[in-house]
Amino acid sequence: MKRDFKPKTRFRAAAVRIIIEQRRMRKEAIKMQGQVSIESQDSIQKSKPKCISTSMGLTAESNWRNLPTREEGFQRLIKWIIQAPLLVVLHYTIPDCRKDKWKKFFLLTFFTSIVWTAFFSYIMVWMVTLVGYTLGIPDSIMGITFLAAGTSVPDAFASLIVARQGLGDMAVSNSLGSNIFDILIGLAFPWFIQTAIIEPGSIALINSRGMVYSVILLFLTIVITIGGISLSQWQLTPRLGVVLLSVYGVFLVISILLEFNFLGYVNPPMCQD
Repeated sequence: MKRDFKPKTRFRAAAVRIIIEQRRMRKEAIKMQGQVSIESQDSIQKSKPKCISTSMGLTAESNWRNLPTREEGFQRLIKWIIQAPLLVVLHYTIPDCRKDKWKKFFLLTFFTSIVWTAFFSYIMVWMVTLVGYTLGIPDSIMGITFLAAGTSVPDAFASLIVARQGLGDMAVSNSLGSNIFDILIGLAFPWFIQTAIIEPGSIALINSRGMVYSVILLFLTIVITIGGISLSQWQLTPRLGVVLLSVYGVFLVISILLEFNFLGYVNPPMCQD
């Protein structure tokens, strides 16, 4: 026997059936979620990324007060002898804001760190300039090789740490953002101080004409970097790393050849004082 129900009645019956089914599925989901949370708690703790201090090896063993023992080897002792004086000075001049008594002085920690960074940067630039002058190497060559490598090591370590934690976007952003900061702030701010405050009305001269070609090469490397990341489906792979290292090698070789006038007379010799 066939019964025909009104559309309104059929709609109500379907709505009640849907509500009952949703409640049943919700209860099952809650049960499954409870089981999964208990079972996966250990795996989540294991897969939790290490903090930056652990990734960089800043543990209690790196404390300068701990004199290496014979079991740790002679190399460990030499490393401690070299690092201990510097660590002592930094320990007593930079407040450790990780401790409770220094948490309110984090700004002081930040500014003292900047002061020490500026001091070390000045020493590094002075030594690189002195070595280049002694060996007869132009300042531009020393800048794109030794000086660039020395100033980029902290950025490289920072990118390495976040890449190990699976944050590839942060690693790429750090490398690109640091270079943008170096160009727009690292160059503009010292030039402004020199030409507007120290010697008002003066100008800063660039002695290397090959710098134009170096800037063009730098732009091409950025294009190749972005294109390579795009072709690798926005994943940092070993093959992409090899490609970028090769591009840097080509950039370095061409820049050096330009500065030494092997690819044309673009860099006239500087006048001797």
